[in-house]
Amino acid sequence: MNKNLISVKTVVAIGIGAALVFVLMRFVAIPSGVPNTNLNLGIAVLAVFAAIFGPIAGFLIGFIGHMLVDLTWGGVWWSWVISSGLFGLAVGCCWKFMKIEEGGFNVKKAITFNIVQILANAVVWGGIAPTLDILIYSEPANKVYLQGIVAGSLNAVVVLILGTLLLFGYTKTIAKSGSLKAE
Repeated sequence: MNKNLISVKTVVAIGIGAALVFVLMRFVAIPSGVPNTNLNLGIAVLAVFAAIFGPIAGFLIGFIGHMLVDLTWGGVWWSWVISSGLFGLAVGCCWKFMKIEEGGFNVKKAITFNIVQILANAVVWGGIAPTLDILIYSEPANKVYLQGIVAGSLNAVVVLILGTLLLFGYTKTIAKSGSLKAE
């Protein structure tokens, strides 16, 4: 039995997701008032793709998308690139439970999705990213933890609103099995 680790559909989703994350994070970023920290709509797209296609896709979309953003700004900030990947990985872990490709994203699944994404934002941006900034770049702790808390809070709100709406909208486009009848 020859089973691929990821399907062709998932590979395509990784490419499209990374491109969307790049465009939204690079060109639709709204400054937060805290240096080097923006309100990013791309995080909602990352969370949605991760919830639909799983943790591997989530990690790669976050990692590649954020890396492309940093490359176009002149230098890769690896602590945050890795953290974007870890956020996608964490949200993608709810993929099997959500079964979004089967349709039926309901209030219970929306609550679960948002609990997962809020916890992932708190851990990744409030803990991992700032700690990596200190370890890799010797950044001052008070600066990077403030950036992480602000980024994580903004991300959680964006995913709560935009991500949830995108998932409800996406599942409305999926034909339920057995919904087509022969005439």
